[in-house]
Order: sequence, then structure tokens, then C-alpha cells
Amino acid sequence: MKIGVTGDTHGSVPAIRQVLQKTVPVEQWLHTGDYAHDANILATSTGLPVVAVRGNCDGWESPAKVDAFLEFAGFKVWLTHGNKYLRNGGVEELAWWGRKFEVDVVVFGHTHVPLVEEKAGVLLFNPGSPALPRGGFPSSFGILTLKAGQKPAGEICFLKKTGADRSWF
Repeated sequence: MKIGVTGDTHGSVPAIRQVLQKTVPVEQWLHTGDYAHDANILATSTGLPVVAVRGNCDGWESPAKVDAFLEFAGFKVWLTHGNKYLRNGGVEELAWWGRKFEVDVVVFGHTHVPLVEEKAGVLLFNPGSPALPRGGFPSSFGILTLKAGQKPAGEICFLKKTGADRSWF
């Protein structure tokens, strides 16, 4: 199963359109928050199911939940913006909570910096931001691949040329 992952879109319709133009076929979308209502554009444009969570820039009136616990292809996925769990820019607390929640994958945003890293058996996956990238990275989104009998895999897809269109992790 391939899942498109974006977030930290901050209301940028052009950035979302770029994501949709660049992506491979996916079966589902996840939005990591900060303008969670941008997930409506994904749903309307693709006709695919979309799950979004609330970020620190989403108002409390947002219908999006703070966290979502999902299951795809037998894998447990925790979708969160991450701002409540990231301390001093480190992801160790997210990994700790991921183990406590017994998930296979933590999908998060907030930092606007792409990350694909395994910590103690939990895949930490941040697609970066297609609208406001940070850390010297170009605009990006991600593809999460979940296949029975294999480890979860994350791919960061850059929207601006960086020598290679896509970076596999």
C-alpha cells in the first residue's frame, strides 16, 4: 500500500497542486497538520480518503483531531503534528511514545524538515513541507509504503530539482 503524506501546507494551494502533480499513484493521503483543512483540497482533487490532524497553527475550532491512530496493511500508524512531543528539536520523545503506543510508524510534521529514521523498531516519518521548507531542504512531501512481510518504508519527494527528483531512504 502506498500512502501520500504531506502537511505544513499553511494554506498554499499552489504547493498542494505541485504535490499532486509530482506524486505517484497512492491509495490514501495523510496530512500532518498546520492548515489541516487543506486536506479537503487533497480529498476533492483526488477522490481518495484523507486523514488530517490538527497542528499548532490550526485553530481549536478545527474538526481535526490532535492525534489519529490508524491501521494499514497490518501496520499501526500514529499520525500527529508532533509539536506536543518534540523537545529541543529531537525526535527521541516521538520514538518513545511510538513504542508506548505500540505503533510501527509515527508520521509527524511541525519541523518542516523531512526525516525518515528508524529508532528502536519504530519508523519516524516527516514529509517536510511543500509550502515552507526549513533546514536547507527544498519543498517536499512523502510516500509511505506498507507491504506485509516487509519493513515500513518512507520516501521523501522533493518538488524542486536537487540533482535528483526523489530521495529514497
